[in-house]
Amino acid sequence: MDKRIVSPTGKSKPLAPVRPSAAIEAAYRRKLDALIREMSESLVYWVKAAYRKTPPIMAQDASPAQVIERAMRRLTQRWQRRFDDIAPEMATWFATAAAMRSDAAMKAILKRGGMTVAFQWTPATKDAFHATVAENVGLIKSIAAEHLSAVQGDVMRSVAAGRDLGTMAKTIEARYGITKKRAAFISRDQNNKATAVITRARQVELGITQARWLHSAGGRVPRPSHVKASRDGLIYDVAKGALIDGEYIFPGQLPNCRCVSVPIVAGFT
Repeated sequence: MDKRIVSPTGKSKPLAPVRPSAAIEAAYRRKLDALIREMSESLVYWVKAAYRKTPPIMAQDASPAQVIERAMRRLTQRWQRRFDDIAPEMATWFATAAAMRSDAAMKAILKRGGMTVAFQWTPATKDAFHATVAENVGLIKSIAAEHLSAVQGDVMRSVAAGRDLGTMAKTIEARYGITKKRAAFISRDQNNKATAVITRARQVELGITQARWLHSAGGRVPRPSHVKASRDGLIYDVAKGALIDGEYIFPGQLPNCRCVSVPIVAGFT
């Protein structure tokens, strides 16, 4: 069935934008945070256990640093494997939730405009979906890789400096806070990107060729060029993107961009 929107009047009108779901972002963030918290607590427990087994006696076979280094190596392998195993499942859940919600939102918007559309999984939407899954698999794995590498450095520096066990544990807990913030950024940024990518694929599928750039006004440090594009009512080619700051981009594409597209479709009487 040809889903292209054809105007009987020749007129066109903008419809409401599809905005990212705050509920999906929050759910994704909770899943990531639970996994990170479990990893952090495990690191604190086992590093403490290794530290207590190594009293500072010069005649012992292995130094405290060697014992703790071996413990960190085992923990790193264990937790990286855990994140690697869970990443495809979690990424698929997220991409599916974002795609289903984007489709439902667009259907509702089109219905309010007097149009009813039955979406199918086209090659374009499948590509958008699989790209979202692949990107999030990589990001989830990187959370563990970066956290474990940073914690290992923190712990070994603490050992070298002769810091006490309590200070070492606080250092690991502080690193958890940093990683938690990164996970919050990933959940927000990827939710924006996934919504934008799926929405654009559907716009192209429907034959929508133009959209207006709309700034969200949600970020604390907005990009001036994006604010200007929205204020000036920038109309761009849905297939090509908008020329901003010397490159063609789409709303929600750049890191932490919360801008959305307002599709311009043929008007109906």
